[in-house]
Amino acid sequence: MKFFLCALVGIGSVWAQPGGGGRGPQVVSPEVLADHRVTFRILAPKAQSVTLNGGDIPASAWPAASASTPAPANPGGGRGGRPLTKDENGLWELTTSEPVIPGAFRYVFNVDGVTTMDPRNTSISESNAQNWSMFLVPGESFMETKDVPHGAVASVTYYSKTLDKFRRMHVYTPPGYETNSRKYPIFYLLHGAGDCDDSWTSVGRAGFILDNLIAAGKAKPMVVVMPAGHTTQTTNLGGRGAGAAAPGRQLFNDDFVKDFVNEIMPYAESHYRIQADRAHRAIAGLSMGGGHTLYISIPHLDKFAYIGVFSSGLFGIAGGSPGRAGTAPPEGPNPVTAWEEQNKANLDNPALKKDLKLFWFSTGKDDGLIATSKATVELLKKHSFNATFEESPGAHTWINWRNYLDEFACKLFN
Repeated sequence: MKFFLCALVGIGSVWAQPGGGGRGPQVVSPEVLADHRVTFRILAPKAQSVTLNGGDIPASAWPAASASTPAPANPGGGRGGRPLTKDENGLWELTTSEPVIPGAFRYVFNVDGVTTMDPRNTSISESNAQNWSMFLVPGESFMETKDVPHGAVASVTYYSKTLDKFRRMHVYTPPGYETNSRKYPIFYLLHGAGDCDDSWTSVGRAGFILDNLIAAGKAKPMVVVMPAGHTTQTTNLGGRGAGAAAPGRQLFNDDFVKDFVNEIMPYAESHYRIQADRAHRAIAGLSMGGGHTLYISIPHLDKFAYIGVFSSGLFGIAGGSPGRAGTAPPEGPNPVTAWEEQNKANLDNPALKKDLKLFWFSTGKDDGLIATSKATVELLKKHSFNATFEESPGAHTWINWRNYLDEFACKLFN
């Protein structure tokens, strides 16, 4: 299991003792204060400008924008661009103006135009094209590290004949997996655009969420497979290299879907002790991974009894796309119409619906893709699926996706 930086309490920087070679201040960063405000620091005496790109750190943690103090620029992507202040020793510092809500959060610094991780923070989270520093604000019980039996998260390398290269996935096995011979249900959990197979177990806290649910008797012990949804580091919506999908083509009829069906499922189900039948197989994903979930599960509906779609749907059905909420549908033939026609036999097959136990959607009320989720649910209902939609507070962030996993996992294999 991975371990994360929690609260660091104490002085933020202290001078080295005499005789220490003039090493300068010993920097603590990040520092979660007793009131849950967070201080970030970086020692960069020669820098002219340092800003913080704060990932999912809520806007409520920062001063409200006004005419005199407009919202900050955002050179590094995400929610950030917050300027740090430099002291006479070259130590840059920034503290949130309000407490940060409990949860795990990613951030990076931008030093004179160069994005860099926090050199004093050993807790990291990977995404497809960069790494992030990460911190945890305590207080959200369902995702915290507790004194309960813990499972294991493995980083697994496999060779994909479909893509002709080595690939990686993360796999969670429940407490006791190594010491018994029983078989377990299997749950495929997919990440969103820009992220990677590490993301669900680092910033997503999936291992700890499952440990806590299993210990409380709220979820069945299960094997969880978290593959890499992008097939190159040059990403676009479908997981291919940039420019690979022409406008109007099906956004998720891509290399990842082929790799999932031909490589990931066979590998996972032959290398782990799992119950390889429909009743014990689930799939869910967030954002881009929600689109992948639909493009995998509907053509292979006989294989999945539980399907979850988080902050997502059929992209193009109501505008919007993963990572680009609110954008217009692509020009040319409607990809959703083509998808619906291509999968008509399964969509309208009552026998396949009979053993489908759960088709669950959830999206935040402030998420730009909520119209996409609702329209997708209506399309499925048109084809007589018992699809359910739950609207949550919040937007398109890990704050919601961790909650969705916590709720969805409780519904599986009962």
